[in-house]
Amino acid sequence: MLKILFLGTSGSMPTVARSLPSILIKRDGEGVLFDCGEGTQRQMMRCRAGINLSSVFITHWHADHFLGLPGLIHTMSFQNRNNKLVVYGPRWAGTPNLFALINPQFDVDFIEVSPGDLIELGSFFVEVFAVDHGTNSYGYIFKEHERPGKFNRKKAEELGLKPGPLYKTLQNGESVPIGGQVISPEQVIGPIRPGRKIVYTGDTRPSDHVVRAAENADLLIHEATLATDLREYAKTVGHSTAAEAAEIAQRAGVLALILTHISSRYANATQLLEEARLIFPNTLVAEDLLELEVLYRDRLEHTKTKRNA
Repeated sequence: MLKILFLGTSGSMPTVARSLPSILIKRDGEGVLFDCGEGTQRQMMRCRAGINLSSVFITHWHADHFLGLPGLIHTMSFQNRNNKLVVYGPRWAGTPNLFALINPQFDVDFIEVSPGDLIELGSFFVEVFAVDHGTNSYGYIFKEHERPGKFNRKKAEELGLKPGPLYKTLQNGESVPIGGQVISPEQVIGPIRPGRKIVYTGDTRPSDHVVRAAENADLLIHEATLATDLREYAKTVGHSTAAEAAEIAQRAGVLALILTHISSRYANATQLLEEARLIFPNTLVAEDLLELEVLYRDRLEHTKTKRNA
């Protein structure tokens, strides 16, 4: 199962309803955190996600995107964590002091990343791409490796194959002899199926880099700090409007768009949602503790959402 939990969805400063930026992706029980604003560990407790993370990816070193790290790591130490935690992020002169201040009781490695880097994490990987939010600000692609094609049992039976070990042989890519003929995997196994792809921009102006990174993604999580009437101001502060995020989603051909990093000026984000949906209808505005399951396209061509209690 692949789930996304939106732990914090505000931009720059928290509100009563929204915490600072943080997104947790859980795949088959393994947790990967993207950004860690203040209060992230409490949000994880509220949605019963646990804090057993393997990796943390920081998009940039603005305070609202990383100040939750010290508290989170301290709590991990308090709970006698033994496993190493790896934090990935852009170059920043302050990282040695940050981790020295935390003084964790387990290994915490910081790995500096740059656009184009690809971090292998077992059955999936994370790729780094550039965004437009000043120097050393990055977005991340979460992508599963390709899956084997679907085994066509009906076709196999028509060719004289009965269920058994030969099915496994074909699924392993080997041909099998049966009844005087040789059956190749291509006869009973469909084409390779893509893994799921989730793209998180962090903070950014509309960017061709994001379009390329998000091409054909199952889900694009794009910042939408402001509404269209503040478009010029958005340019000044290096952020995007909801409509601009929708234009990026449309250009990239993504399946769905989630808007986050909502300015504290919007107690109600309906305006942002409406402006985006005029351009890209399959849009949602994330709320804190929104949980979203991303399904394989060949199983169901949409996503299911639910709100945690």
